[in-house]
Amino acid sequence: MSADPFVHPALFYRGDPEYVAATTAFVREGLAAGEPVAVAVPAANLAKIEAGLGADASRVTMLDMGVAGRNPGRIIPAVLRAVADRHPGEHVRIIGEPIWPGRSATEYPACAQHEALINLSFAGRRVTILCPYDLAGLTPEVLREAERTHPVLRDASGERASSSYAPDEVVARHNQPLAEPAACVSLRFDHTNLASARTLAAGQAAAAGFADDRLDDIRLVVAELGANSLDYGGGAGLIRVWIEDARLVCEVADGGHITDPLAGRLPVEARRSGSRGLLIVNLLADLVRVHSRPGATAVRAYFDLPASLV
Repeated sequence: MSADPFVHPALFYRGDPEYVAATTAFVREGLAAGEPVAVAVPAANLAKIEAGLGADASRVTMLDMGVAGRNPGRIIPAVLRAVADRHPGEHVRIIGEPIWPGRSATEYPACAQHEALINLSFAGRRVTILCPYDLAGLTPEVLREAERTHPVLRDASGERASSSYAPDEVVARHNQPLAEPAACVSLRFDHTNLASARTLAAGQAAAAGFADDRLDDIRLVVAELGANSLDYGGGAGLIRVWIEDARLVCEVADGGHITDPLAGRLPVEARRSGSRGLLIVNLLADLVRVHSRPGATAVRAYFDLPASLV
């Protein structure tokens, strides 16, 4: 059996010189081979890579991961697959940095699950995704978990196979019950009052200062989550809404069980029938956290408060 053409190395770096040298070498190897190359890293690191590449930067798709990948659940469909799917049959190189020192403890579990699920999403694809990890700025636990989500590890001394590679265990480890809010407003809904769930969320969002376009996004997210509850969660659900750490949080819980680890993380063809609910939620929210087990699922969609209110 031939080896999987998909390659997913973690790059452990210390300091800007190591970071720039390793990432620009990776990019230039791809350009020299005539391969499509994309870089999706936080804005400060994007500027460093652009400066290191000089004129070659114009040949690379550059994306600010702090914007495009603000929600880790959005990265596979809207960043990585969006790049790779434009080049069917070609080997594609991508630098993707979803975890950086500024990520919060609330965001990290979704980031770790994302890194683990890349392997499932891209199995069999002619794609290489290099994921940088800051040795000086990230905790030992984050770095250890990177060894569990990446089959190949790179650092200044070279490349080696990861002896602790176990992505499924990482996904399961972070599928834990979510902490209870200090206070919230709530509503139980079924097919008779799903509109009231949307109204509840929109009212709390308006009171928090969200403008019309974002209010529409919040209504749509709650509508999609509520529809999933009606279709797959036992025909009813519970919505809870609250403010937490400068974010509006909308949680929909029901009696369903999400068994597909890639649910909501893969692009869907416009003509293909089936649910797009979780994908829409991932595309619109600033963070999505999920806990699912037999007989119980909770999905939390987080929306950053307007900057003027933070």
